[in-house]
Amino acid sequence: MVVLVISMLVCLLLGAVVVGYVAMQARRDGRDVLTPQSEEFLAGVRRRGDDLRGHAEQFRGSKLAPAGRE
Repeated sequence: MVVLVISMLVCLLLGAVVVGYVAMQARRDGRDVLTPQSEEFLAGVRRRGDDLRGHAEQFRGSKLAPAGRE
């Protein structure tokens, strides 16, 4: 089992190295790493994340009222 986990981590690391290398080469050549559609998608995800964070803080504030000891 340990060998399986280690081999999966090695594969993940190799994949990250390949993606990083390709992104660096594209940046050096003056190409954008993301397409305009991908950038729009990421901007939408960030906006939704900010909205959800605000809702979570409001929800947490309303649910964490101090409990009195009886």
